[in-house]
Amino acid sequence: MSSTSKQITASALPAGLLADIEQAGYFPLLVADVVAAAVGTESIESHLVHSETTIDSETVRRHVTVFVLTGSRLILAHADDHAPEPDSPVQHLGTVATATSETVPLSCVRGVMLGRVISDPVKYVEGSFGREVTLTISWGAVSRIDLLPANCADPTCDADHGYEGTITGDDVTVRVSADADGDANLLQAQAFSTALSAAIGR
Repeated sequence: MSSTSKQITASALPAGLLADIEQAGYFPLLVADVVAAAVGTESIESHLVHSETTIDSETVRRHVTVFVLTGSRLILAHADDHAPEPDSPVQHLGTVATATSETVPLSCVRGVMLGRVISDPVKYVEGSFGREVTLTISWGAVSRIDLLPANCADPTCDADHGYEGTITGDDVTVRVSADADGDANLLQAQAFSTALSAAIGR
């Protein structure tokens, strides 16, 4: 960890969170400052740092999301890099970074879902939980509607029964793989999911 990061955020962020931000390697000073500003004076109970790289036809783009759980809030900080808009005054710089923080009261978090992928379940070892998890957190800002044609019990019926479906909260989803992200990040994702699930049940 660089001494600069310690000097800027040591009073606000715990060492473990700073280390994970540093490990993600995406403008750590910027990300740490955004997280610290959003957390304020509250103590941090748990955290998760998730980095992702996407490749399109022209460039490689990076993205990092930091999840922070405090006694009363779920805080998300996002940072991305992208090309500036054509009329932007910083267009000549080539690439810019944007950082955003979002605060959700724990009373508004509707659900925490942790999906696990278990390879070769016949040989499953108790307590291992697999090598990959998908964490989905919903608080009502974004919902997904899945619709299907409605059917009745009569197999000869050809009437139009409209549609039926489900509305699923899906505000943020991250996938953490031990093979891609490391065992420590996988364990941290599981620990964060457990802490957040317990917090919204208080």
